[in-house]
Amino acid sequence: MLQATPLTDGWILRHEGEALPAVVPGCVHTDLLAAGVIPDPFLGRNETEVAWVGQREWTYETDLAPVNGHEQTDLVFDGLDTVAEILLDGQLLGRTRNMHRSYRFDVTGMAGRLSVRFVSAYAEAEAVRGKLGERPAAYAEPYQYIRKMACSFGWDWGPTLVTAGIWRPVRLERWSTARIARVRPLVTVEQGVGVVELAVDVERARVEAPLTVEASVGGVRARAAVEGTSGAVRLEVPDARLWWPRGYGEQSLYDVELTLLHEDRPLDAWRRRVGFRTVELDRAADEHGTGFTFVLNGERLFARGVNWIPDDVFPSRITRERYLKRLGQAADAGVDLVRIWGGGIYESEDFYDTCDELGLLVWQDFPFACAAYPEEQPLRGEVEAEARENVVRLMPHPSLVLWNGNNENLWGFRDWGWEARLAGDSWGEGYYLGLLPRVVAELDPTRPYTAGSPWSGSWEHHPNDPAHGTHHSWEVWNRLDYAGYRADVPRFVAEFGWQAPPAYATLARALPGEELAAGSPGVLAHQKADDGNGKLRRGLERHFAFPEGDFDRWHYLMQVNQARAVAAGIEHWRSHWPVCAGTVVWQLNDCWPVTSWSAVDGDGREKPLYHELRRLYADRLLTVQKRERGLELAAVNQAGEPWAGVLRLRRMSVDGDVIDEAEVGFRTNRRAVTEVSVPAEVVPVGAKEFLVADADGLRALYFPSPDREIPYPRPEFDVSVAPGAVTVTARTLVRDLLLQADRLDPAARADRGLATLLPGERVTIGVSGWETPDADAARSALYCLEPSR
Repeated sequence: MLQATPLTDGWILRHEGEALPAVVPGCVHTDLLAAGVIPDPFLGRNETEVAWVGQREWTYETDLAPVNGHEQTDLVFDGLDTVAEILLDGQLLGRTRNMHRSYRFDVTGMAGRLSVRFVSAYAEAEAVRGKLGERPAAYAEPYQYIRKMACSFGWDWGPTLVTAGIWRPVRLERWSTARIARVRPLVTVEQGVGVVELAVDVERARVEAPLTVEASVGGVRARAAVEGTSGAVRLEVPDARLWWPRGYGEQSLYDVELTLLHEDRPLDAWRRRVGFRTVELDRAADEHGTGFTFVLNGERLFARGVNWIPDDVFPSRITRERYLKRLGQAADAGVDLVRIWGGGIYESEDFYDTCDELGLLVWQDFPFACAAYPEEQPLRGEVEAEARENVVRLMPHPSLVLWNGNNENLWGFRDWGWEARLAGDSWGEGYYLGLLPRVVAELDPTRPYTAGSPWSGSWEHHPNDPAHGTHHSWEVWNRLDYAGYRADVPRFVAEFGWQAPPAYATLARALPGEELAAGSPGVLAHQKADDGNGKLRRGLERHFAFPEGDFDRWHYLMQVNQARAVAAGIEHWRSHWPVCAGTVVWQLNDCWPVTSWSAVDGDGREKPLYHELRRLYADRLLTVQKRERGLELAAVNQAGEPWAGVLRLRRMSVDGDVIDEAEVGFRTNRRAVTEVSVPAEVVPVGAKEFLVADADGLRALYFPSPDREIPYPRPEFDVSVAPGAVTVTARTLVRDLLLQADRLDPAARADRGLATLLPGERVTIGVSGWETPDADAARSALYCLEPSR
């Protein structure tokens, strides 16, 4: 039987003549940090102090002891970052140039000093650029010339920390006669029968040995002969339980095991979990344009999504436990789709396993983002090899529902001046419209492919046309108020978002000793977007008076504005289901402490946006929308059962008086939206009035004027505390109340975000991690809107 031995011990990193202890898997930065050679690049302005690391060559070494007892021994690297040569006792085993691939070298009968020598990623990228010519990109760094995680070269939310190292596990595999080289599982459902077809490739040490494969799933077994180096086995599971996304049904998973046999003696085994489900992408043309609707097991769904970036700029530090926490946060917020963005990586098995278990649909970008990518060698062969390997690697996962060719490159070619600059040079179109769809069609015909995001489906329409396919909404945030989200109804919004700073405790940890201010050197160093603070200010001033010189107020209002902006988009687009079939917020997570579009900051703390997503992505949502015919109350019901009830509508003054009220019955079918006209007598008029709509414990608020014009009363409320809870009772209108629990203790967390209370109402906020409850301290950490100053 094949035996695998991890190679994790005894590694060193060569640095200026010294041998530093090295952790494998890991990277140069984390080893230098552990050895005290570099400061933590996440703190202060240390990022620039360690820029030299990415410009150097690095060597990892360990001893490889002799092994016996099998006919062949292979040295297997699951991931090398990025350009390296591998030597054993000075003998060259091979060279690598792709972070997104695994590598295998025959070391049968060999032993001695194993060296992995990494060339600077900058040196490789510049050499390729010199050979293939200049290609435009959104950033100055040369990430498009090397098959490496693009965002390690920096992004508008990430630091420039260009890594090198053995970033995924390495092991010795010893085997005899034959081994399983690849298993390609096609999992389908045919008239209620779950079907698993396993195409098997083997590598032989003995060409003449008769081989068979035996597979089992769900109590069903099957066996087939291996002809030469390939075989296939089909299993059928009657009445298979379906795998559903969260909120639609159970996440039923089945263990599949395949064993390679020689004369009934097991040689090697392959084990995975699969789920039976069907996935389609409805891209049919209709009176609104061209659709983009996911259909799972015949059920059409509005995708409630978030964009995912690598959760650490040093991805070797991301553990299964960290995936469980971060993706668990997504699921708890009502998310049912996670898009893995194209400037990152193909994630580890732990990521997809967790999504399988949680019922989170996965949209997987191929790693191309915001640049023109050359299509010549040496890149073209690497792109095909990585695509073939990762398509097959990820095929078992039922959560994976879409392959996407790239992020924003088709759009960039059309709108960002690339076409003229390229003057006919290759730029990636051949990948997105040729190579990649061919690979997916050949290897994984069970899943849809789309050429890019955004993409209208063909060059007959603008790549980012909101009426066709996927749309990225970035005019809002970059140039427009978030009210601009309501100007159109895209078929599927794959990116949109608004910035806010991270939690106070996250900033305080990241900027030790610095007096926090919106424009302080450290805060600006942790703001990577072009004119990011300027856009934050302009976006805020459309709604609030800017709090000059008051960091705490600035920090709070920016958090409010982020939640308000994202809510404006999602409420509008969800109310237009099924024309709009999904929203994917940019972004769920961060890779370090930074001001960004994230809902969960770089230290894992939830921003108010995160808690707002729990409301926006709930199965049932009430929202007030302005339509041509007047003010409408949309009852959005994504649950599997109809929703009927009575709407209580109150026209109120900011002083707390009820001016008028009405009750209106409504009924919404399953997976549908019902709009109810707001009676004229309860439509608010002027800056002093607003509308409150309640039904089944849900509430929608509508203020017709921007906050800077509303004469809010000075908020008055009472605060009481108990173990694990803070209760606030309002004596006036209290709008957008927020407990910043991390100001009480860096370990403290609140279980909810912004809350608006009418006079006499109360809210109890659960607080964990706060060991010394105190009402005065709680009051000091409570923020809400105040009269304009």
